[in-house]
Amino acid sequence: MSSSKEDVDYDELEKALMGASKGNNKTMIIAMVNKAYVEGENKTMLDLFLESFWLGEGTHYLLDRLLVVAVDPIAFDRCKFLRLHCYKLVVEGVDFGAEQFFMSKGFLKMMWSRTRFLADVLKRGYSFIFTDTDVMWLRDPFPILTSPNRTNVDIQFSCDWFKGNPWKESNAINTGFYFVRSNKKTISLFETWHAMKDNSSYTKMKEQDVLVSLMRSGLLTQLGLKTRFLETLYFSGFCQDSKDFGSVITVHANCCVSIRAKVVDLVVVLRDWKNFKATNIGRKDGLMKNISIDEGTAQNICWSKHAACRR
Repeated sequence: MSSSKEDVDYDELEKALMGASKGNNKTMIIAMVNKAYVEGENKTMLDLFLESFWLGEGTHYLLDRLLVVAVDPIAFDRCKFLRLHCYKLVVEGVDFGAEQFFMSKGFLKMMWSRTRFLADVLKRGYSFIFTDTDVMWLRDPFPILTSPNRTNVDIQFSCDWFKGNPWKESNAINTGFYFVRSNKKTISLFETWHAMKDNSSYTKMKEQDVLVSLMRSGLLTQLGLKTRFLETLYFSGFCQDSKDFGSVITVHANCCVSIRAKVVDLVVVLRDWKNFKATNIGRKDGLMKNISIDEGTAQNICWSKHAACRR
């Protein structure tokens, strides 16, 4: 019996998912890239993203848990060249190779394609951290996200602005970084979420704003989802910087609209991080360790201003 195109696609995706989650209880990290994220005169967004895993504290091993989803041939070839776990996502009739500027038609289509793909991953029984490539990974987030007191939490969203209570839906979520467990409730959420792209009330909204609207309508409660919102002290970004280098886990170039500006300011973020590591704060035998540090001293170190994004 001949295989259909759907069977081949399923096999290729399953192979990619198994490779990235091998030995990790069907849990992985997923990032999506296109040509604009892998090409550039100097460092690209993907270069900086991967560099953060090398510079981070206890993050290098996570590269083997990373699945890079490429939406055009150039991005896929770059991923294979770097010997990462790669999957080529084909969306019929759409070219995602160019930079998709915020709220453009291409941007909206790419975001909805991402939501549909992630729904498919959940249906196959895989849990994941989804991360944009403009997120710098400075420490391993899994110990916090999968800690015993969070085993019954279905989904954990990063925030542009954290308002003090990790259970309040009034926090300003950002779908550029979140952790979701595969179960019937989260699958229902993603299916309902993606179905809204054809609803006339939502056609001009980005997928994140649609999700916020669904949250405010009570969908998460109706589905019985337990949702936690991540403190920007640990999962920070350009909207709301973490005040503590000793605690920060990720830094997201949110509140910024172009790849060029993000690259400029993320280079500075990694420079600030290297300067922090070069001090004697939290060091032992010349290596960063998961030990308690002088919080007062760490908090006195500040991120440089995100000048390119502000311009």
